[in-house]
Amino acid sequence: QVQLVESGGGLVQPGGSLRLSCVAPGFSLEAYDIGWFRQAPGKGREGISCVTKSQGITYYTPSVKGRFTISRDNAKNTVYLQMNNLNSEDTAVYYCAAGSLYWGTNWYRQDGYDYWGLGTQVTVSS
Repeated sequence: QVQLVESGGGLVQPGGSLRLSCVAPGFSLEAYDIGWFRQAPGKGREGISCVTKSQGITYYTPSVKGRFTISRDNAKNTVYLQMNNLNSEDTAVYYCAAGSLYWGTNWYRQDGYDYWGLGTQVTVSS
């Protein structure tokens, strides 16, 4: 059974930074489009970023564009989400997911992804 594993979450002050990692022991992430999602308390899960398997094209939801950067290191079989200038609205559980999208179409939809991690908590608070 494929299981993605997120790490790097924690408590950070407003304006701070965190880098999340997504790994998949025994499973090659290189062959998949990888998305990052988050779910804040009392809200639905939203897609925030994606990096495609072909050409490494990246996508961001407007609320994180310019602050977050997604990247992949195929040699390490790892996908990262660098998060800068964090604010309280970024507090959520963050999930990574792997899927096969059609040229990144609808990258923000959960149903485009087949494999998920269990999430890592990010809390932004002073």
